[in-house]
Amino acid sequence: MASLLSLSSAPPSTACSSLPNPSTSSNFKGNINNLRRKPFNLTPLKLNLRSIIKENRPLVIVASSTLGPSNGSGQETRFRLDNLGPQPGSRKKGKRKGRGHAAGQGGSCGFGMRGQKSRSGPGVMKGFEGGQMPLYRRIPKLRGIAGGMRAGLPKYVPVNLRDIEVAGFKEGEEVSLESLKAKGIINPSGRERRLPLKILAEGEISTKLQIKARAFSESAKEKLEAAGCSVTVLPGRKKYIKESVRKNLARADEYFAKKRAAATNETESA
Repeated sequence: MASLLSLSSAPPSTACSSLPNPSTSSNFKGNINNLRRKPFNLTPLKLNLRSIIKENRPLVIVASSTLGPSNGSGQETRFRLDNLGPQPGSRKKGKRKGRGHAAGQGGSCGFGMRGQKSRSGPGVMKGFEGGQMPLYRRIPKLRGIAGGMRAGLPKYVPVNLRDIEVAGFKEGEEVSLESLKAKGIINPSGRERRLPLKILAEGEISTKLQIKARAFSESAKEKLEAAGCSVTVLPGRKKYIKESVRKNLARADEYFAKKRAAATNETESA
C-alpha cells in the first residue's frame, strides 16, 4: 500500500518515467531508449456558436475519417463495392401497422372502426366519389374524344389560294404537295407528313396553273375554273376489301347499272 502511495505521489519528470522498467518484473521486452513520442495533431474547430444558438440549429460534428474509407497510411481510397454503405440515418424501417396494442398505434391503428378504407386490399379507385357521377365524367369532353380519338385529327394539309399566289408560280407550272414543300409554303412534320393536300378558297388567284390535290373545296374549285386553271383530283389510297365483299360490290354495281339502263329506256320510249 505504501509503495502504491509513493508511486502515485511522485510527479512524472519525463515521458519515459511512466514507461515500464525492464529491471522490474514486467512483460515488456525491449530497449526503452528506442521508444519515442509521436506528436498528435488535432485540427481546431472553427464554430460560430452564437449563430448556432440563435437559430436553434442542431450541432453535428462529423470526423474527417468517416467521410471516406482510408487505408493505414492516412490517404483516402476509392469507393468500391466492398466498402460502400448507406449513410447513418438514411435507412429507416417502415412502420408496421396492425401488429397489436404493443405497436403503439392503438386498437384500429388509425384506420377507423369499419368500412372499405379500413379493410385490407386496394381500397377505393382514383376519382371515385361514393357512387355519384365523378368529375371526369361530368366535365365536357375535349375535341376529338367524344366522337372517337381520331374524329378531331386533321385529314389534309390545307393550302389557300392566296398562299399559292404569293409563292410566285409561273404560268403553266404544276402545283402539288411536293412543289409547295420545295417553295416553303408548307412544312409538315410528324403525323402531317403522311397527309394529302387540300386546296381552300381563301384569297384569289390570277395565274393559270396545273393544280393537283387530293381534295378541293367547292368555292376553291369554282375560283380555279374561273381563272383558267386545270384541276386534277388525285386518287386516294385504296382501302383493303376482302374478296367476298369485292364480289358482292361488283354484283351490286351490275344490278344497279341494269336498273338505271331499264329506267332510261322506259323514259325514252315514253
